[in-house]
Amino acid sequence: MNNIYDVIKEKGLKLGELTIGDCIKVAQATKTRVSDVIIAEAMEVNQMSKAEVNSAVIASFSHNLYASELGTTSGSSFLFGTIGKELSGKGAPKIVDDDFLNKTLVYTLGTQVGNHSVGLQPCAGTGDSCPYTGFVRAMIEDIKDQDTIARVAAVVLKVGTMFRVGKTSTGCNMEGFGAGSASLAAGFTELSNGTPEQLGKAIVLAISPTIANPCTPRVMVAGLCATHIGGAVMIGKLASQLALQTTIPVTVPVDVMISMAAAVHPISAKAIVPTVIQYMEPFFKTNGAVEDYVCSAVKEVEEERKEEIIEKALEQARYLAKNANSIIKPFGMAVVGGSSQAVGSPTNTARIAHFLSKGEIKKVIIELYPELFARRGINVPGMLMAAVFGAATDDGKAYREVMDKVKEKGIEVDIIQVEESQIQRVTIETTEGKYLVEALNRGGGRLVLTRAVPSTEDAREIADKLKIELVE
Repeated sequence: MNNIYDVIKEKGLKLGELTIGDCIKVAQATKTRVSDVIIAEAMEVNQMSKAEVNSAVIASFSHNLYASELGTTSGSSFLFGTIGKELSGKGAPKIVDDDFLNKTLVYTLGTQVGNHSVGLQPCAGTGDSCPYTGFVRAMIEDIKDQDTIARVAAVVLKVGTMFRVGKTSTGCNMEGFGAGSASLAAGFTELSNGTPEQLGKAIVLAISPTIANPCTPRVMVAGLCATHIGGAVMIGKLASQLALQTTIPVTVPVDVMISMAAAVHPISAKAIVPTVIQYMEPFFKTNGAVEDYVCSAVKEVEEERKEEIIEKALEQARYLAKNANSIIKPFGMAVVGGSSQAVGSPTNTARIAHFLSKGEIKKVIIELYPELFARRGINVPGMLMAAVFGAATDDGKAYREVMDKVKEKGIEVDIIQVEESQIQRVTIETTEGKYLVEALNRGGGRLVLTRAVPSTEDAREIADKLKIELVE
């Protein structure tokens, strides 16, 4: 432990304030495990021995383990029913073939059932305690060494407590789904003796799909949280295996990823949750005894609002069905570069501009809204191959070679960020004049053609001949 404390001091870090990234760096420098650093910090901050810290970590789960046991035996939930009991015991169906992973999933779901009966001791919100507890209960059953259980649980809790501070509003992105995914990614990786670098990668990979995810459906709608908290287990395992078994490049530092999740969290609560509530309100569970005290006029207004939103949802569903591709030709055009939104739609905008233009190309001006401008590393080659050579979105050879060829031709290129939402604008300057195509990005290679110079109608005809999908 002394070596760990020496490195912490040398790096100017403060015990009790170590980030996950700090713990990883110290573990790398001392050739120890991340769990060793986390436990060393807890020992010094709390003035406890290693044995005392280990004991306290496991003891912290006592109430939640009781809830998990109840949820997998006799417990029933008003949102989950008896799912914990149905998946537990001899002869119960398995969700996945991996025994340890299956136990973690079942005990996680059972903990949620138990939560609705006796409550949980939360870390970030409440739901995050379910995957932590499911994971720890599975370890207790399968692993004899108490030190291993304690140190791996310590990693889970270190990540979880970071999310607890970040949870300032409603949102499963910092609770069951987000915190659970990140914490279990770390736990699975530590349990598999992954390196500190692999543990950091796993956390980053696990956080990514959880950003901005709301928890509102879980609060009052039957069943939906099962795939939130169960999904946390699955994403945590997937992220861990990717980090352990592959050389997948992950360049985002873990502290940046956690900080971004915390920063997005309150924005999601204001921007996403109200819409989720609007659509889910008709399916909220109610309590008859409580409803007896609510004014009938208020309930009538609520019922009207619920009927309206269901009708609106059905109209939207019919619009989607009407405009969906046939299953015999489901996909759009092939797109190189990794993203049909970032590459396909902008490339097609530039391709229309190429065939609209006349004369020798001297300059190409590319204007992109902020999200596309940030992704210019993948979309500019596509736009240039289309603007200069008329190449289609699936032309991988042109995509790879275009930057060198444009330079060889001496064509001037300007790349400009604009603030107009969804805008992608291409101007081609030639020996015969200027030609412009302006469009809104719609992904899948599709676009809304908003303006073209010298002729919007000519641009539409070109799009039709090139089989570029224009939408309204």
